[in-house]
Amino acid sequence: MGVSDEAVRRVVHEVITEILPAVPGDRIPGGAHLRDLGADSIDRVEIIMALRERLGVDAPLAGFSDLPDIDHLVAYLCEVTA
Repeated sequence: MGVSDEAVRRVVHEVITEILPAVPGDRIPGGAHLRDLGADSIDRVEIIMALRERLGVDAPLAGFSDLPDIDHLVAYLCEVTA
């Protein structure tokens, strides 16, 4: 059984607020891209690497590059952890 959407979303919000402390975890809109939250390219790689580690995801980094927003990121992570 995979990880629930809610559990993945919670981890995504935790990782984002750890790497981007100015972003309040309860104010991360699903339709926002990491760039919209102030993440530069290095921040985005750090976020993806941390998510892969915490969720035990072995998906290649390239799989994350075309995700348009947080909702799609969560859905992708749910899919690859199933």
